[in-house]
Amino acid sequence: MTRTVLVTGAAGFIGAALSQRLLLRGDRVVGLDNLNDYYDPALKQARLREIEAVAPSNAWRFERMSLEDGDALMDLFAAETPSVVVNLAAQAGVRYSLENPAAYIQSNLVGFGHLLESCRHHGVGHLVYASSSSVYGGNRNLPFHERQAVNHPVSLYAASKKANELMAHTYSHLYGLPATGLRFFTVYGPWGRPDMAPMLFARAILAGEPIKVFNHGKMQRDFTYIDDIVEGVLRCCDKPATANPDFDSLHPDPATAAAPHRLFNIGNSQPTELMRFITVMEQALGREAVKDFQPMQPGDVVATAAETEALERWVGFRPSTSIETGVNNFARWYRTYTGS
Repeated sequence: MTRTVLVTGAAGFIGAALSQRLLLRGDRVVGLDNLNDYYDPALKQARLREIEAVAPSNAWRFERMSLEDGDALMDLFAAETPSVVVNLAAQAGVRYSLENPAAYIQSNLVGFGHLLESCRHHGVGHLVYASSSSVYGGNRNLPFHERQAVNHPVSLYAASKKANELMAHTYSHLYGLPATGLRFFTVYGPWGRPDMAPMLFARAILAGEPIKVFNHGKMQRDFTYIDDIVEGVLRCCDKPATANPDFDSLHPDPATAAAPHRLFNIGNSQPTELMRFITVMEQALGREAVKDFQPMQPGDVVATAAETEALERWVGFRPSTSIETGVNNFARWYRTYTGS
């Protein structure tokens, strides 16, 4: 085993898939998750069993813990001394941030602050943390690229992710902590979150119930398959952020810094019309959806599309899984998992 990697949100969609890949390639993994009930904890427990099934002896440790518990987090860092930390723990969901903003402040701001302090005091060699395409907010200049300003968030979730980027940059600047922020674009695939469109659509289609189609279907998303996300995260883990030697403080690049902090999009760069995504889902499940067309929801955006040239230059990778392949893989898993 080459090193210890701490993965927060290890029972989550991306965290569980990443933990398995890390273990399979020989890393020791310490997983942290509070197993909250934002969605069914049984799915999180099932993901943990998938991790345990591939973990070599003594290569996997799981701790049920919240980032908000700063003292417990500091103790865990002292005991495990991780060389790399991947922060995927967060209160997720755009629409839920309108209902329960306090959860986002505690987890995404207070909790992230505790994580930065733990990294600072225990000599972590590289922090990789999840940001989100939602930081682009009201920007309509597609495709989104990291050099664009992200000053107009349209949800508290998006604002908390931009705050994470600013907080991480500050720790990179003050304490030399190498930190890489990854802006994920609409992740989907097997073991996904039940509050996101693929799971919501699959359940309703198979049950013969209506699916909610927001903005009357006039939306685009840069759907990105889970395996592509994990590959991008792994490669970034292996290449710690460095300062940009050409950084110009008179014309600052938002994606790099004079400190060891970098930002990258991870998206498929193939924005898909929502109605096209539904059609592919119908074909994969062998049933037609009953569509309930609804207006745009507060906090949502019309379209996302990722420019990923910076990621490709940095780690030699860009996502490429087609919607057809990804949705068919998801549909097969969903039928097996639910017995439908």
